[in-house]
Amino acid sequence: MRNDKVGFIGLGNMGGRMTRRLVDAGIPVLGFDTDASRAAACGATAAGSVRDVVQACDVVLMSLPDSHVVEAVVEGPDGVLAHCRAGQTVVDLSTAAASSTKRLHGVFRDKGVHYIDAGISGGAAAAEKGTLTLMMGGDAQAVDAVRWVFQPFSTKALHMGASGAGHTTKLLNNFLNAVSLAATAEVMVAGKKAGLDLHQLLDVLNSSSGVNFATQNRFPHIVDGNYLEGGLTSKLMTKDVVLYVDLAHELGVASFNASGPMSCFGLATALGYGDKISNRVVDAIGDVSGGVRLKD
Repeated sequence: MRNDKVGFIGLGNMGGRMTRRLVDAGIPVLGFDTDASRAAACGATAAGSVRDVVQACDVVLMSLPDSHVVEAVVEGPDGVLAHCRAGQTVVDLSTAAASSTKRLHGVFRDKGVHYIDAGISGGAAAAEKGTLTLMMGGDAQAVDAVRWVFQPFSTKALHMGASGAGHTTKLLNNFLNAVSLAATAEVMVAGKKAGLDLHQLLDVLNSSSGVNFATQNRFPHIVDGNYLEGGLTSKLMTKDVVLYVDLAHELGVASFNASGPMSCFGLATALGYGDKISNRVVDAIGDVSGGVRLKD
């Protein structure tokens, strides 16, 4: 219901931007983050604790780094489970392991609380513009009841199936993103060393079978020296690949393509780019390829 009170736990790179979209759409948000300054920065009313958010709100959104943090926030001694009540809806917008998500869904279900896993795609820029894609798992009626909350920060919100389906879909997408970014970075370094005009190379790639998100949306900026700072870091990209590999193992799927992005983003972290945007992987590859930079 549109008069339900909305809370947000985790106001970082993505959570803060989604909160700002909600506030700008006229939806008051009670927000909590371990960095107390973040609430004011995104227009939320600051809560003193997770407990304060859960006790005051009907719909609780979470955007946290990984399943370990989600589990700590949910199952901690003063966490979400300790203070939730029947009829509430908790939406996990984190990148999390589907196995953990399914387990938490069962725990919440026993307390009469709807738990929705909502993977998000598009990055910080899309969150800021309100053009994220959401992929959701959980009860269909529960999802439909809170679609109004998603509208300010997304243009597409798809119900993928039962609990865990949203986070599973997110991991599949993130893995493809990691593979294509790592492969494109290597190709661009090779193109540079071959003496090709990189703008023309991208024109060819984007008109040919090698086209992908990185060739279309990342490297046209990177070749001009703009790395689009502020997005997913190499450390987080590595985490996403590990989550995918774990998922593939659980499903009994042989993963032959994980070694490429694991090597590339692991190299980036080892060379000091771990906390920088994952696009910097091209510099890491360039470093071990003779000190290549795409822009002279």
